[in-house]
Amino acid sequence: MSGRAEGRCVLVCVTGCIAAYKACELVRILQKEGARVKVLMSEHATQFIGPTTFRALTHEKVAIRLFDDPSDPIHHVSLAKEADCIVVAPATANIIAKMAHGIADDLMSTTLLAATGPIVVAPAMNVNMWKAAATQENVRTIRARGVRIVGPGRGYLACGDVDEGRLTEVSEIADAVICELGATDALAGERIVITAGGTHEPIDPVRYIGNRSSGKMGVALAREARAMGAHVTLVLGPATEPAPAGVDVVPVETAAQMLEATQAAFSRATMLICAAAVADYRPAKPANRKLKKGIDDLESIQLEQTDDILARLSHDRGDRIVIGFAAETGNPIDYAQQKLVRKGCDAIVANDVSRSDSGFGSDTNKAWWITAHATEELPLLSKSELARTLLIRAHDLRS
Repeated sequence: MSGRAEGRCVLVCVTGCIAAYKACELVRILQKEGARVKVLMSEHATQFIGPTTFRALTHEKVAIRLFDDPSDPIHHVSLAKEADCIVVAPATANIIAKMAHGIADDLMSTTLLAATGPIVVAPAMNVNMWKAAATQENVRTIRARGVRIVGPGRGYLACGDVDEGRLTEVSEIADAVICELGATDALAGERIVITAGGTHEPIDPVRYIGNRSSGKMGVALAREARAMGAHVTLVLGPATEPAPAGVDVVPVETAAQMLEATQAAFSRATMLICAAAVADYRPAKPANRKLKKGIDDLESIQLEQTDDILARLSHDRGDRIVIGFAAETGNPIDYAQQKLVRKGCDAIVANDVSRSDSGFGSDTNKAWWITAHATEELPLLSKSELARTLLIRAHDLRS
């Protein structure tokens, strides 16, 4: 029986980490899925596991140094071109930093810089190295460029600590590679508009009414939709998550601006996903100067409702797909079912933001997919995994 990666070439990059031995299992899983696997090792990785092991497993040459193969003078380019997907597992803080800053000083870093296809990175390092501001910034940078980050997990580390930084389960890494291999054209032909982030409704030129939305879910949807072949327009309100590469970004601040930008983009789209946390109310009469404590009356602010973007565009959707989100702090399913009817969209994604693993700014989400015909509970997933799951379900609504 053919595997999920039948006929595809995967380049496994192994860096200098104690978890390097786990790459052997990754190679075997990918081979069982039908992939042709090649291995590229950093010189430091050879201190943990020998290239002979990978040569025996793959029946392929193991690449280590820039000029090891005299028959291929531009080895990093040919490796990058041949691979349908590259996975770096384990990925040290060093290789992640090189990827973020475009450093190309060895075979692995030059190959990664020359790559144009999907890349999966599975970090593994000491907890303090993982949580260091520099590493977190580097991870955000490469994620924003479309690199899929898998893990790290929490567990017993080589240094003796029990904390975050452990290489995530090899089966999970393999699944991420399979997803990247199989989803490059799943949404080809779709023109998807996605709203993300929050909105800031001004009280005066300095203050505003807003919320805690990070934009992570909407940005993940945009990144995954682009990776799956869709043309993506991201209408992005104030957010801490940077927009991904390869999508059209329309920055907005207020609910009114988001409505205008979304309407304009939706006129040319096949699908709309409203993942933004749009303010329900705004100050009715925002001041044109900074209000002063003790001088101006700040004890009460008259509010008015903002326009309902989801309801308005659902009403005008025709045969286009419209998906909404319901972020709740209790009874998310009941409220989302009511919201589905009230807004008139095709589906609602419900989640409980009071949960520590699903709140604003979290990297995971526990959600329910709700349509007029069914309510499906989804497992706790990373926001990237959830985004891909939701996009497939939204696309399937056409059938």
